[in-house]
Amino acid sequence: MASDRRWWVLATAGSAQLMVVLDSTVVTIALPSLQRDLGMSDASRSWVVAAYALAFGGLLLLGGRLSDMIGPRRTFALGLIGFALASALAGLTPTAGLLFAGRAAQGVFAALLAPAALAMISATFVEPRERGIAFGVYGALTGAGAVIGLLLGGTLTQYLDWRWCLLINVPIVIGTLIGVKGMSADRPARRVRLDLMGAFSSVLGMTALVFAMTEVAGRGWTDPLVAALLALGASMLVVFVRGQRVAARPLLPLGVLLDRTRGGAFLAVGLPQLALFGFFLVLTYWFQQVLGYSPIRAGLAFLPLALAIGVGSTLIAGLLTPRLAARHLIVPALLVMAAGMALLIGITPGTAGLYLTRFLPAEILIGLGLGCAITPAVATATSGVGDEDTGAASAAVNAVTQIGGSIGTALLNSIAATAAASALRRAPDRNATEVTVAGFDAALLTAAALLVLTAIAVVLVMPGTVRIRQPGRTEQDDRKPTPAVDRLR
Repeated sequence: MASDRRWWVLATAGSAQLMVVLDSTVVTIALPSLQRDLGMSDASRSWVVAAYALAFGGLLLLGGRLSDMIGPRRTFALGLIGFALASALAGLTPTAGLLFAGRAAQGVFAALLAPAALAMISATFVEPRERGIAFGVYGALTGAGAVIGLLLGGTLTQYLDWRWCLLINVPIVIGTLIGVKGMSADRPARRVRLDLMGAFSSVLGMTALVFAMTEVAGRGWTDPLVAALLALGASMLVVFVRGQRVAARPLLPLGVLLDRTRGGAFLAVGLPQLALFGFFLVLTYWFQQVLGYSPIRAGLAFLPLALAIGVGSTLIAGLLTPRLAARHLIVPALLVMAAGMALLIGITPGTAGLYLTRFLPAEILIGLGLGCAITPAVATATSGVGDEDTGAASAAVNAVTQIGGSIGTALLNSIAATAAASALRRAPDRNATEVTVAGFDAALLTAAALLVLTAIAVVLVMPGTVRIRQPGRTEQDDRKPTPAVDRLR
């Protein structure tokens, strides 16, 4: 019976995690339709995505600490109800302003949902084999969710209406709330003084960084607003880190990050997102602008990537995580991703069979690599912390994912635009498609290099033999003899 309840927790938390990730991309393909219906300008349409990213990324650490204070189950239920109401507001809105407000509110409640969901999974699955399977499922949902969002958004927009890209969350929430009733109750809420200065500096710092990343594609890295936001974000995060060293109850205990094992895991979670989200951007334009795919066909073209992520996360990483040191699985997986990126460099537009010969193999390699990397990385990043800090560690995982994705989209988009302009200057007679593809090649080369550098960083930072500690265990506990089953070999 207890085993059944554990998998019930995974199904419930997983459905919420999928919903949160879906909403990062589900409106992307719907943007032309909703822009036309609500009379949005080209300049303002990016806020449909940015409003969600800003609130979500900025409030994650605060959401994680609230989960630790009042309990992950209560935080999870509160996040679900708020997310449904915000989705209804955004989906039924008659004006662009209310749509932006609804999307921002979705981000606020996603910042409660995501760390609470991961904290519940981390605290529930402590046996290495089951933990590997659970985090394999979580990794599949996290990695494939953005891809599924593109496919779902295209389908709903083409066959129903763009509003269903947002309203679809309401029935998902209702089903997930039924799952919450089958969970064990939280421990009593603790009266703990919240680190308000830490909350302020982290929210302001992360919001400024995410805001800068959403603006850099249109303004460029040298724009005064972008530079000011980057400076503000960096300075606020410095204030945050210094404050966490002296706070009685820090939002993010520095021990969570400074441990070499978890530090390497956070690198393996966050840095690949720079390459992945830029890859989404490049492939979206390749499919629709160069190959002439319709929105629904472009969404379907991403489907093998989602399937490969699922296979890598569950069938491969889920089985190998309990048997291998985390580094021994993460590093090869990152190199496989880099090989997939490299396969897309140097493609000649107009070549017959491009999807089957280049794009499909690349998606399979990138998907398998991502799935095999994210499962042990997330499991390691949330292991070995006390019960009172599981929400904070879970929030940090989501924060590095969100920031990595935002930076990656802006970085690779800027590199692609700069390289395309440079190619046009060198050869003014080249056609527009060739110039665009030259920009894509530069972006993909950068993405492949980032993945190789991440693999090197993980080798340097993460110990070769990594032990996954059960929730609540400390380093002192690890010095005591423990059953061999508790070790990752």
